[in-house]
Amino acid sequence: MKLRELGEDRLLARLLPMLARHGAVIAGPGDDCAVVAIPGRDKLQLLKTDCIVEGIHFTTKGSPVSVGWKAMARPLSDFAAMSGVPRFALVTMIVPAERSLDWIRKIYRGLEKAARAFDVAIVGGETSSIKGPAVISVSVTGIVEKGRWVGRNGGKAGDELFVTGHLGGSLRGRHLKFTPRIEESRWLTKNFRIHAMMDLSDGLGADLPRLARASGVGFEVDEAALPLNRGCTAKQAISDGEDYELLFAISPKDSRSLLARWRKRFPNLPLTRIGRLNPKSKIQNSKWLRGYVHFKQR
Repeated sequence: MKLRELGEDRLLARLLPMLARHGAVIAGPGDDCAVVAIPGRDKLQLLKTDCIVEGIHFTTKGSPVSVGWKAMARPLSDFAAMSGVPRFALVTMIVPAERSLDWIRKIYRGLEKAARAFDVAIVGGETSSIKGPAVISVSVTGIVEKGRWVGRNGGKAGDELFVTGHLGGSLRGRHLKFTPRIEESRWLTKNFRIHAMMDLSDGLGADLPRLARASGVGFEVDEAALPLNRGCTAKQAISDGEDYELLFAISPKDSRSLLARWRKRFPNLPLTRIGRLNPKSKIQNSKWLRGYVHFKQR
């Protein structure tokens, strides 16, 4: 069987049961970050690694500084998904020997720009040559309070679903310029009980089913309510991917207070109720709900 026949989720379902268990692991593979206990402390450690591949996540025509920003911002967005505070990063550069020094310097300028914006220190990494396309891998470690980390598996039937910002059309350049929603997620968990949360990296159509599946529930989406980027359709908002906005589930009794307080705290960033979690999914246009699936041709 070829990987294109499996796709990312089914591949992971085959691999993850092979991994050994460890008593310190609170949340392992399958969530936005790994969550690990720290002996004798009231905080938990978060670990995340992510990579971007030339020809998949960026092209040589794009600004190298923006590519570096994206490489760092992707794992930081996963920290936002779990309300974590990132601290240290390792960068692995795998690039063709023919690539110019100027290109690499600009990549690192973007990496450092994103790291400094979120008070992250780049403390090491690795370099290697490759005959194929360039690959940039970033690993991040940080912390989160025991009472504030949020996974994908806490959603409950009846919870209302919210997204930050706007969706769709990321390939017009937004996929290189997004801002990880760390400040917003930290505010959310300080002021409300968030049942489940993740960032929208592969698109609402791929990521919402993952959150629902992890929580053991279904979902329904009000397509007319989706907050669209200018010039985008609901189909693009569902399927395009790389929005890097927060998707989260919260009790309906908190919705009114959440919206009112959000508008005061983040007046320039929309927060939109897009649906709810149900015992079973209600999908009118299931062909739209796909998003980006690694290894499968689109």
